[in-house]
Amino acid sequence: MSTQDTTAGFTAAVTSPAWGEQRLAKELRAGSVEAFNYLISIYHQPLYRFISRYMGSSEETADILQESFLKVFRAAAHFEGKSSLKTWLYQIALHEASNHRRWWMRHKRQETSLDASDASGMDWAQRLPDGRESPLSLALRQEQRLELQAALRQVPEPFHTVLVLREVEGFSYDEIAEVLQVRMGTIKSRLLRGREMLRQQWLQRHAGAEAEEVLTGLRSMHGHV
Repeated sequence: MSTQDTTAGFTAAVTSPAWGEQRLAKELRAGSVEAFNYLISIYHQPLYRFISRYMGSSEETADILQESFLKVFRAAAHFEGKSSLKTWLYQIALHEASNHRRWWMRHKRQETSLDASDASGMDWAQRLPDGRESPLSLALRQEQRLELQAALRQVPEPFHTVLVLREVEGFSYDEIAEVLQVRMGTIKSRLLRGREMLRQQWLQRHAGAEAEEVLTGLRSMHGHV
């Protein structure tokens, strides 16, 4: 079976009866292309948003997503069910994205202005064909979102990842522990430090801003980016 065959259905919705997680995992382990396409139909857009948020740019998101799904397909036979399919998928996507982000931080960070936006002046968050937007997102001006995205990009690892998973993606602490394979206390510590780092970045632009104001803006990106 060719790589092209396994990736052809990336955005296609698959007509199928409801797949329980156990059945889906079993079919994936057996190499079912139908199950793989169904998985993509469910997780394509959430993972695209996650990678975009994590990278702070949509420039490489499609490539990273494709590489992630290819690794999912190749590794599916070895999925043991020790975690949920969701956290397993995010773990793979995070690994791919973090590799790209490390390269970007080493080679391109100095070339990119902190406040730079797309050449079109359009917020990358608006490129997804998802018309849903929370009331908080609607209330935030585009300039503020761009500034918040820029501030989030400046939070170093491992605090950046925990911030994105918890405050933007809305993952539970248990889910974050599964994705990152770290203890609950470590997650909470990183989250506290990450929030403070983000607040300090934001204060450089908005003196006197409250921590909750920053977190409200961050959480409003959920389902929007």
